[in-house]
Amino acid sequence: MRISDIIEQFIKDMINESEQDEIEFQRNELAHKFNCVPSQINYVIATRFKPTQGYYVESRRGGGGSIIIRKRLLNEEDVLLNIAKKIGDAISQMDAEIMISELVSYNFLNEEQARLLKVATNDNVLKLENNIKDQVRARIFKNMLINIDWRV
Repeated sequence: MRISDIIEQFIKDMINESEQDEIEFQRNELAHKFNCVPSQINYVIATRFKPTQGYYVESRRGGGGSIIIRKRLLNEEDVLLNIAKKIGDAISQMDAEIMISELVSYNFLNEEQARLLKVATNDNVLKLENNIKDQVRARIFKNMLINIDWRV
């Protein structure tokens, strides 16, 4: 198991044990606990505790600084809004596939829905000029997400 996975699980365990679904800690202390550099803690927080994954992260300065992570329940509207922002006006095939995999790993999509999304947004299907392909892919991706049955 990689150090990033261990740190992620440790933070999630702390949140689950918290009565308020919220934790506060100092980055340097956590880095010291796992014998890693503080930037490793930043990496874990930035990649595994995003709003699309159901977390709010707040960084406080002064007094040694601290990080607050709050878990929140995501509803369909939150997920769609965050995804639409992330997709923007254009998205590459690789970025679309990464986003689809994230949605599966957090149980927002099942495997069949993911497969259909990947097929519909694949370069082999979008035989278009390169300057518009990513824009069309973004429109297809957003429209399919809006019409998915989210009761996985």
